[in-house]
Amino acid sequence: MYPFKLFLFPLLLMFFLSTTPPSISSTNVANINNLTQPNMNPHELETLYKIMESISSDQSWRKSYPNPCQQSSSWLGIECKKNTNNIYHVTRLDFGTHPNPTCKKTATFPSLIFQLPNLESLFFIQCFTHTKTTISIQENRILQQLSIRSNPSLIGTIPPQISSLKSLQILTLSQNNLLGQIPPQIFTLNSLIHLDLSYNNLTGQIPNQIGNLINLIGLDLSYNSLTNPIPSTIGLLKSLQKLDLSSNSLTGKIPQTIEKLQSLNFLALSNNKLSGNFPKGIHKLQALQYFLMDDNPMMFITLPDELSQLHKLQELSLSSSGYSGEIPSSYSQLVNLTTLSLQNNRLTGEIPVEFSRLSHMYHLNLSRNLLDGVVPFNSSFLKRLGRNLDLSGNPGLCLMNQHEGVYVGVNVCGSSSNTITMPLKKNRSCEASCGVVRSLLFLVCVLCVLELLF
Repeated sequence: MYPFKLFLFPLLLMFFLSTTPPSISSTNVANINNLTQPNMNPHELETLYKIMESISSDQSWRKSYPNPCQQSSSWLGIECKKNTNNIYHVTRLDFGTHPNPTCKKTATFPSLIFQLPNLESLFFIQCFTHTKTTISIQENRILQQLSIRSNPSLIGTIPPQISSLKSLQILTLSQNNLLGQIPPQIFTLNSLIHLDLSYNNLTGQIPNQIGNLINLIGLDLSYNSLTNPIPSTIGLLKSLQKLDLSSNSLTGKIPQTIEKLQSLNFLALSNNKLSGNFPKGIHKLQALQYFLMDDNPMMFITLPDELSQLHKLQELSLSSSGYSGEIPSSYSQLVNLTTLSLQNNRLTGEIPVEFSRLSHMYHLNLSRNLLDGVVPFNSSFLKRLGRNLDLSGNPGLCLMNQHEGVYVGVNVCGSSSNTITMPLKKNRSCEASCGVVRSLLFLVCVLCVLELLF
């Protein structure tokens, strides 16, 4: 028996020695290494950690995320891409609003962030809210989108070095506290398709170089303090679909070259100091759907008949601008119109009867003008608009019939005033005096009865 066991032992020993355990295969060793070693360039990883630590205290970034580009060890607000050498690079960072990393009170703008060699998109939204900071730019030829929005502590001027971001397509610097003039260098960014500098404290004129941005689709410079006329070079932006220059101090006329913006579907020029006649070629803006031009001193000119040819128009707003004359009946050709705001002007004459055929209309404000005559709308039109119809402040207007449940700010024709007659209130002083009289009469009657009895 024992000789057999002695014979079997060497065979078993040779079998185990010749077999490699699967748990330590070369593939599994590589997988283990991936879990413990960074798959990023060490310098880029260190730069990323420095940026995160300077802006956010949400996490202990180094300990919590040793491999931030791996799905199992990353956070919301970071995106990475792997190159041909199997090395990951950071391509997007978001800061400021949950669930992205929030910014600590001492956070300032990190110019170091432009040293991330493959960064394509960068967002700071409600990030710099306590400590005052400025934008500092370093050259980067990869970045395509830079959005810095709603940062009340972001001050200073827009740095001219922003022109070094040669691949930039989307630039949003909205709702900050930036000041000074728009640097002309910004208009060397020929790849820009969207530029938003709204809600800041920018001054000076819109540079003539604006015409260099021939790929621009959206331009928003609203809510600043820009002055001088709109440059005629705006007409070179033939791809432009949205133009918002509202709430500035722009002067002069709308430039004739605006007729060349035939892709434009949104035009906002409200709350400026624009004046004079409209461009004769404005009817060429056949893609226009929204035209907002309230609060401009267009004193004593008539509403342009050419607007009636903008058949895609859905909203037309020309209030508080001093227009005179009659409302063109041709505006009834705007069959897609949902909103028409002409209040607070000096318009005269009657409301065009044809307006009752505007079946998409849901908001009509003609209040505070000098209109007269009979309101030409039937009961169904009045009920459809309801409180979205305002004709008040036109002393000469009246309704042919009273429509129950409908208030438009005018009275029935033939009544003494142009307001709804309110029920008379009881006169309390009269009630009191009448009560005294009744009491005296009752006392007299009592005395008469007593006299008869006695």
